[in-house]
Amino acid sequence: MDLTEKIRQLLTENNIDFSEVDHGPAKTCEESAQERGEDLKIGGKTLLLKDKTKFHLFVLAASLQADSNKIRKVLKTQRLRFASAQELSYLANVEKGALPPFGRPILPLDLYVDESITQNKKIAFNAGLLTKSFILKINDYLKIANPIICHFSK
Repeated sequence: MDLTEKIRQLLTENNIDFSEVDHGPAKTCEESAQERGEDLKIGGKTLLLKDKTKFHLFVLAASLQADSNKIRKVLKTQRLRFASAQELSYLANVEKGALPPFGRPILPLDLYVDESITQNKKIAFNAGLLTKSFILKINDYLKIANPIICHFSK
């Protein structure tokens, strides 16, 4: 089962209302927001980062930037880097820009969500493909994703 179908199944099994938007290829948050016809700030920007030993997912409002110093403090590490395109493909089977904002049970990774996400009424994200987005209520997302909520945006 591909990543998009896994997310769709998780949402459906948990009776989560969501909409699917098929659109042209969108590699950036700005392109995705434009393709969806939604405000950039409701977009969930998902970053795959590695500390000394393992990978972690970090999600923040697409209109903001991540602060690597704050992320280092969250992870209690000095080492931090972005996953390479090869690592992204190997760990999540997606290309850059298509990584969805879900850890377990979708991806075997710890999930950290910036407080900025909780201020929105909904979240929109590329669902494993650059041409498919899902949009759902933020409360439903937080319930189903069960992230660690912290502050790491600039």
